[in-house]
Order: sequence, then structure tokens, then C-alpha cells
Amino acid sequence: MSTQPALTVGFDLDMTLIDSRPGIAAAYRSLMARTGVYIDVEAAVSRLGPPLTHELANWFPLERIDEAAAIYRSLYPDEAIAPTLALPGAAEAIAAVRAAGGRVVVVTAKRAPLARLHLDHLGLAVDDLVGDLWAEGKSVALRAHDAHVYVGDHIADMAAARGADATGVGVTTGPCDADALRAAGATEVLPDLRAFPAWLGSDGISVGPMSTTR
Repeated sequence: MSTQPALTVGFDLDMTLIDSRPGIAAAYRSLMARTGVYIDVEAAVSRLGPPLTHELANWFPLERIDEAAAIYRSLYPDEAIAPTLALPGAAEAIAAVRAAGGRVVVVTAKRAPLARLHLDHLGLAVDDLVGDLWAEGKSVALRAHDAHVYVGDHIADMAAARGADATGVGVTTGPCDADALRAAGATEVLPDLRAFPAWLGSDGISVGPMSTTR
């Protein structure tokens, strides 16, 4: 007798589960001091989501981007972890998935070791973590984990959900507003993760210990 897999919910990291703006701003300021290259830090942290190299391309010549990325990542553990906070409702959203008998996977553009530092520091326990993926690239990981839902703050996260045939849930805690998230394919848009447990338990998605309706 075959059974459907248990519910799996994917979450983006930056500006979905965590507010990494203070930490990333500190890392960018240290990168400026180390390289002598100006970065408009406030502008950079207002558009978190894409991979680091996309942002660095706004400030560094092509031939220096890899070097700058390596320096930034070396600075990140000391500069960016402690100032970062969990966004409201993050722990409760993870707990709601677990209460429904589900699994939680974080799929992020951030390198996995750096993402793991954030999760461990904030006590956000997840079942799996996949890093260094963006937009449709995230779809591969979501499919591999048989994700039924993907929650994110960016229109690229909604593209990832579509590519994985997952339900896209947008949160407006990042750079994209509700209209943009809906236009990108979000099935539901929430103001933040505090609204996620109620959505999960509603008709938005029906779940049980070994079944779900996608």
C-alpha cells in the first residue's frame, strides 16, 4: 500500500527567517575598510536575496569580484552572525510544520556553512539546509526534497516554487511587496511568518502525518 510523503516545507533564509541586515551591513563596512572600495551599504542591504556576487558587481570591477567575495566571506562569521536576529514568527513557523508531522528544509543563496552559523546561533533547528542556490536553481533542491511549500520574501523565491511545483508563500519582510510577490506566482502572501501557522492549518494546505494536498 503506497502512502504520500509527509509534508515538507522549504524556507528561504535572509529576510524570511532572519533579519540579517545589521550583520551584513557590518560585513560590508569591514569589506570597505579592507579593500578601500566604496559600497553604499544601506542600498546593498535593502535588496538582499540575490547571490553575493550579484551585489558586489555593483561596486567592484569584474576581475576583483571573486577576491572581494572571498574577503567578505572570511569576515562574515565574526561580523555578521551576532547582530542578526530571527524575524518575528520564525521559530513558531518551524514549530508549526513539525506539529503537522512535517519536515523543514532551508534553501538559500547564502553559502551553507554561513547559513548554518545563523541557524545555530538563533536556535532555529531544521531538517536540512541547502545553500548557494538562486531563483530557478532553488527548484532543483526543492524537488530533491519533495517540498510541498516554499516560503520566501523575493520574487525569485516564487519562481523557485513554481519550478518545483510547490505552493509559493510570500512574506513581505524583504524587498518585494505583496503585489510583486503575487505577480511572481505566490499562492498566498503574508505580512510575516507570524501568520504562517494559521495559514498552514487552514484550507491553504491540508496536512496529516503521512499525507498532504499540494
